[in-house]
Amino acid sequence: MIDLTQLPIKEKIARSKVQMMWFAIMSLIMMFAGLTSAYIISSSRRDWVEVNLPSEFFYSTGVILLSSLTLFLAKKSLKSNNISGASLFTSITFLLGSAFVAMQFIAFGSLTDSGVFFTGKGSSVAGSFIYIMVMAHLAHIVAGLIALTVVTFKAVTKKYSKEEMLGFELGAIFWHFVDALWIFLLLFLVFAKDIF
Repeated sequence: MIDLTQLPIKEKIARSKVQMMWFAIMSLIMMFAGLTSAYIISSSRRDWVEVNLPSEFFYSTGVILLSSLTLFLAKKSLKSNNISGASLFTSITFLLGSAFVAMQFIAFGSLTDSGVFFTGKGSSVAGSFIYIMVMAHLAHIVAGLIALTVVTFKAVTKKYSKEEMLGFELGAIFWHFVDALWIFLLLFLVFAKDIF
């Protein structure tokens, strides 16, 4: 077992920051577990009406998966001291993340076009849950895009290196988490009606 008191202060700070990131992620997992649990419980209501998911949700999944790949390639480039490659791939990741957000809003338009609204006339419990879950996820994607902006800026201005990449790693952990979270939410919304 590692004696943390013997570690240099810089490494202690780095470990603390990574731990804080994981604590934040665990709290987000608990929040979305609560939302999905509420969805499952509410699906037994007599006024529950199933909602067909718009195709943009599925297309955006490919975009967000691609963004995880480009961020992985950025980290790989950084580890091999290819700073220009890291800058390019983080920039592409940011663009893909932005495209994902745009596709989610297009999906909201498709939902309203098919008569599924968040509130008011035409709203349903299932439809409202879809809006809430997707909007909550989008809020975290926006936080991820802010982190990616910082990461991209630091990569472009050569603030990262093979030896100095903690900020990049923290941003990458969060981004991969929100990517995985979207895949979970989409699979949940697709298969929940068949399972529960």
